[in-house]
Amino acid sequence: MIEVNKDNFESEVLNCTEKPVFVDFWGDKCEICKQLMPDIHRLEEKYGDKFKFCSLNTSQNRRLAIAQKVLGLPTMIVYVNGEKAEVLTPDKISSADDIENMLKKF
Repeated sequence: MIEVNKDNFESEVLNCTEKPVFVDFWGDKCEICKQLMPDIHRLEEKYGDKFKFCSLNTSQNRRLAIAQKVLGLPTMIVYVNGEKAEVLTPDKISSADDIENMLKKF
């Protein structure tokens, strides 16, 4: 999983054209985020050939998260050619199955 921040978000996520980019927006104090991390790593192993997996710590990159309209945690976004193609917000994530169902759409 590639750690993204304000310095490499544009190059790693927005300028990626070879495959969709999955970005996990998480925070240091978000317990649900931490609980989902092992599942996200499992999904990366399963879908890593179809997606580029990235992680963004919103506690350290608050302005970037706000610029991407991340209003709650956890939030997962799939970008295709630099554009948001699918967004999972906290109210739509109850388990890792919800995340995998989002990935299966691509």
